Amino acid sequence: MMDPFDLLKNSLAEEGPNAVFDRLLILLREQKNYPLLLEARLMCHRHANGLPLFPSGAIGDLPAEHQAAYQAALRDAAREAGELFLGDGDIVRSWPYFRAISNPAPVAEAIERLPAAQITEPVLQIALQERVHPRKGFEALLEQQGLCAAIGFAASYPDRDARVQFLQALVRTLTRDLAANLKAAIATAEGRAPETASVATLLTGRDWLFAGARFYIENSHLTSLVQASPDLPDRESLQFAWELTEYGRRLDPMFAFPSNPPFADTYVDFGAYLRALLGDETGLIHFRQKVANSVPGSAEILVGLLTRLGRYAEAVDVSVDHLAGEAGSTCLSAVQLCQMAGDYPRLRALARQDGDLLAFTAAMLQGPR
Repeated sequence: MMDPFDLLKNSLAEEGPNAVFDRLLILLREQKNYPLLLEARLMCHRHANGLPLFPSGAIGDLPAEHQAAYQAALRDAAREAGELFLGDGDIVRSWPYFRAISNPAPVAEAIERLPAAQITEPVLQIALQERVHPRKGFEALLEQQGLCAAIGFAASYPDRDARVQFLQALVRTLTRDLAANLKAAIATAEGRAPETASVATLLTGRDWLFAGARFYIENSHLTSLVQASPDLPDRESLQFAWELTEYGRRLDPMFAFPSNPPFADTYVDFGAYLRALLGDETGLIHFRQKVANSVPGSAEILVGLLTRLGRYAEAVDVSVDHLAGEAGSTCLSAVQLCQMAGDYPRLRALARQDGDLLAFTAAMLQGPR
């Protein structure tokens, strides 16, 4: 095989500068030298536009009329290098090029295709710390490092939407593990494991499972996830979390880790909250009783629950009667709730009562006059 330097020399002598660049690009692709391929692309652009072949400064130092085209050439060259690395299965080396052009999607797609067990630590860093694919990265972290590490990581992750995805994965995993452990215990006692994977169904009629202060999953994991469960947005995850509270409230009292009011009885109170979100009126009754008993924080929680269920008129009533219509740390104000409900007559009345000219004006402009 001819020496590559001789190939370039012959190309120039026989076909001219354009042929040299064509040959150079082919050689660098064959060598899989993608960083140098990017530089060769840019050199080709500079040559075609009469610019110095070796840049001596930043893009901003180029003549103004050349800057936009050079930026475009740089983006195209970086995209090519990144795609070539991805084509070789090298996510780690591809990422700097896609990061440079603010295009994480191809890397996220490549990470999505990887089985969680095959995601290496550097790829995990890209998925999680660089926020390229938090959900898939967290699934890999959970599978490779276990619940304890995953819960600790999720608690400090800065992006709320990603934390919710993490919580969904954690609740699903803990419920699956709990069901498996319960089925194993039932099979030992009854001779066969039930077909169901529902924790609530497995527990029904089997209080003996908890004799002698027995437990089937790590209690600190259980408490952490139950306390975070109000952030869950979807019905399936809420159902999983409620089943965890059903398990938790059957545990020996020595395993009861109290929360702050109005969730002092962790598994009972969070269970009621989750029941309410799942459409069970008894969950709302539970918190209405706490409000009637003046339990600290219960009115805010009830207003938030009613708001989340779209029952704005009831939320306004609770807000006005127990919170003077003010917003709380976990709930909206009565004025905001009236706006959401489209109840402009009541909004006008509240605004007049509070001396809020701005809200009164908004209510007049939006509602019937």
